[in-house]
Amino acid sequence: MTETKLSSGGHQRQSPGLEDSEQEDVFHTLTAEEAQAWRATQPALSVWWVLVAQLLTACVLGAAVGLWFGRMSVFVSWGYGALSVILPAALFARGLKSPAASINAVAATLSFAVWQGVKMVLTVLLLVLAPRVVEDLSWPALLAGLIVTMKVYWLALVWGKLKPVANPSTHL
Repeated sequence: MTETKLSSGGHQRQSPGLEDSEQEDVFHTLTAEEAQAWRATQPALSVWWVLVAQLLTACVLGAAVGLWFGRMSVFVSWGYGALSVILPAALFARGLKSPAASINAVAATLSFAVWQGVKMVLTVLLLVLAPRVVEDLSWPALLAGLIVTMKVYWLALVWGKLKPVANPSTHL
């Protein structure tokens, strides 16, 4: 590591191999035009696409699990677990898209916090009501449907990033 002496006699450590000119290049504030060009190269992922991906995954895997076990109650339990994720997430997405949520940064932050709370309370409420709503409830199937449907968020993000970028020469 290289060291630079300060006027007070102490030592300041620098990153190895980085000179002052290189350190300035590490952090670069984008201009409005650069930010717009960067956004144009990034694939847009709609929150509604994520919800559709969750619903399709829940239906396909729920049908497969129901056929595997040969019981309709397993399919219904899986579906109820999936809907315990999808319905609150759809309400959350709708709440965040409201005009009141985009007034300013404080309103957006408050809206996010409120709708996230609503989403969590609704999910817990749906899970508490599950034994009363679903006959012959299978808790393992319900929880598997819930967990798998939640994990589709990550798959949807990966699927959204697979779109081709306008300038492939910038990628390895």
